[in-house]
Amino acid sequence: MRFRALIFGAVMAGVCGSQTAQAQYHHPVRHYNRQGRAYFRGPLHVTLGVGTGLYNGDLGNSPGNNFLSPALSLGVLYRLTPHLHVGTEFAYVALGARDKTKERGLAFTSNNGLGAVFFRFDLLPDESVFAASQSTAPIFQVYVQGGAGLLLYDPQSYRGNARSTKGTVFLAPERNDYPALAGLAPVGAGFSIRLTEQLRANVEGNYYFTTTDQLDDVSNLRLGGASASKDGFGTLMLKVEYALK
Repeated sequence: MRFRALIFGAVMAGVCGSQTAQAQYHHPVRHYNRQGRAYFRGPLHVTLGVGTGLYNGDLGNSPGNNFLSPALSLGVLYRLTPHLHVGTEFAYVALGARDKTKERGLAFTSNNGLGAVFFRFDLLPDESVFAASQSTAPIFQVYVQGGAGLLLYDPQSYRGNARSTKGTVFLAPERNDYPALAGLAPVGAGFSIRLTEQLRANVEGNYYFTTTDQLDDVSNLRLGGASASKDGFGTLMLKVEYALK
């Protein structure tokens, strides 16, 4: 309950931040690229995503060993240049997986909340942002992105090879301060389709490098010194992107 309250608070902070930013946006201001062409940065874009998370750590990295679980995101995106955007995003990602080594027979489930700031670069030109252009935004867009943020993670490990249930007996946690905080660095790419003048649909994949080896509550303590590296995870999401006007 405590962990979900923290996630809800972070999402609400993102909603309030987007509304405040929208209230401060009054009229378009011209900016100029290196060729001296005038362009507009606004408006703000709000993104809402749903998808799944995929774990990568000491227990393995096979999609077949993952217990696919929901991932939800809420973000704000703002243009800096004709190709570059800056954004912030809050997300909830549930993770779970079984051990690739059947002899160990470990598994885990985890609730994770994250907040990140990132830069997104559009690979295709968008003539609609220029002041003298009568063009509409491109129907298709491809982009790459990367950033940094914080992760709040709350894992539970157990012995078994199936998804946890209400009757699952969990192992004693490796540390006594869950939910714990870690740094993360997301990198990803996406494909966007324009649906209307204000609405786009995106298919987006991201991988999150983290600073923790206990995303799965399994590290040197349970593996006897066999832990190889920090844990990470990926997300695959369908997002809607709405331009505020």
